[in-house]
Amino acid sequence: MLKGIPKILSPELLMVLAEMGHSDRLVISDGNFPAESMGKDAIVIRCDGHGVPELLDAILQVFPLDTYVEHPVNLMEVMPGDDVETPIWDTYKEIIRKYDNRGDAVVGQIERFAFYEEAKKVYAIIATGESALYANIMLQKGVVTD
Repeated sequence: MLKGIPKILSPELLMVLAEMGHSDRLVISDGNFPAESMGKDAIVIRCDGHGVPELLDAILQVFPLDTYVEHPVNLMEVMPGDDVETPIWDTYKEIIRKYDNRGDAVVGQIERFAFYEEAKKVYAIIATGESALYANIMLQKGVVTD
């Protein structure tokens, strides 16, 4: 056990977060995301018993967001004609505001199929049991300045 590290961050997940360098990206995926097929060239970590918000909150305690890009956080855009509400995005923005003083400005959206293409290039995918639709989120790592 370590002091000051959220218990939800497993040793495997902590190792991956520490290995990542500036500009490396990770996806925290919902339960419907094809993590294994998208992550053929990435590290896939299973966190099926957890939701995205609790993992996002824990990760952002130790993971700096990139300050050199406009949107170091990206959400999967809702498909046109898909009548889906995304209240989980508000939860994400609340969590992000706790850890990044740029607030909602760091959050962008990527069209669904473009998100899949970008996900194929990430360093790691964290597969959760999140049941909310369009709950996938991509983070780009920054540098630690202190």
